[in-house]
Amino acid sequence: MHAYSEPATTKGKAVTFQRDDFVLYRDPERFWRGEANHTFVCRVSRTNTYVSGGVRYTLLPVQGGLINDAMGEYMRLLPPADAMRDIDTAPLNTAVPADEMTAAAMAWLTQQHRTANRPPELPAGD
Repeated sequence: MHAYSEPATTKGKAVTFQRDDFVLYRDPERFWRGEANHTFVCRVSRTNTYVSGGVRYTLLPVQGGLINDAMGEYMRLLPPADAMRDIDTAPLNTAVPADEMTAAAMAWLTQQHRTANRPPELPAGD
C-alpha cells in the first residue's frame, strides 16, 4: 500500500515527497517575476537524491508537460482525503435531495450500487 508523505507546513522541517504523490507546485521564478500561471497541480514522477544530500523532483503537471528539478520547498502535498471528501461526506439518506451531491459522489454511489446489487459471477469455464 502506498504511504503518503506529510504536508510541508513547518518551516525548516525536511519534507520528502514520494512517487505518485499529488502536489501543488509553485514555480518560484514565475511567481517572483509576477507572472501568471505559476502554480500547478502535479504528480511526482521521480525523486532525485544527490550525494550532497539535496533532493529534487521530476513532476508531471496534470495539464501536461514536465517539470525537472523542482524543489520540495515550493511543493505542498494534496492529500487523497481532500480529493475524496465529497464522496466520503455524501449524504446517504433520502431526506437530502440528490441534486445537492457532486457529480463525483453520484458516480461513485452509482458504481457501488451496480457492483453491490449484482449476484457473484463465476469465471466462464472452457
